[in-house]
Amino acid sequence: SRGSSVEQFLAALAAASGLQGRTDRGQRAAMGKAGQARQVFKTFGKNKKSGKVKTEDKKKTAPKLKKDITPGSVLILLAGRFRGTRVVFLKQLESGLLLITGPYAVNGVPLRRVNQRFCIATSTKVDLKGADYGSVSDAYFARSASKKKTKKDESGFFATEAEKTGISEEKKAGQKKMDEPMVKGLSADHKAYLKARFSLSAKMYPHELKF
Repeated sequence: SRGSSVEQFLAALAAASGLQGRTDRGQRAAMGKAGQARQVFKTFGKNKKSGKVKTEDKKKTAPKLKKDITPGSVLILLAGRFRGTRVVFLKQLESGLLLITGPYAVNGVPLRRVNQRFCIATSTKVDLKGADYGSVSDAYFARSASKKKTKKDESGFFATEAEKTGISEEKKAGQKKMDEPMVKGLSADHKAYLKARFSLSAKMYPHELKF
């Protein structure tokens, strides 16, 4: 019969592979072909180790800073809210982003983090003597829990005026105190240079300009 021939085939296969003592022919016959197939799929890949590397094993390293970007260098921002504005580079943070300031009292740019890819370094430098920004880190720019997004209800969905949040008074006072020594050391020409926005006019080509 067909059942006995299947049983004989399985027994012969087990004997050829040296596993006859480990198999139960009665159990295999009771399971049938469909049951055996399910068992194979269940055990397949159980002993395989994942080739994925844990994120904990990866060490984050800050990108190398460009040679022409040094503390006190004046940069031109190419993207973001203040694109085209000249700012002063202060230091590189642990995240690899650049810490910059306007200063705020000169051109209205507060302490910000920017990517060096979206900056043009100029040959102009500002003296940072007396200015201390050691207390500013990536944690300084972390959002508070109250500013995190929450689920909108019906009343919030139809609200016409959204709550606007800006720089806190504490941060404004802290920045003014940190920027004060640098602002005092700026000459009239430096202040005028930082206030002026960068833009290209007719017959001006970026690759021919010297910053």
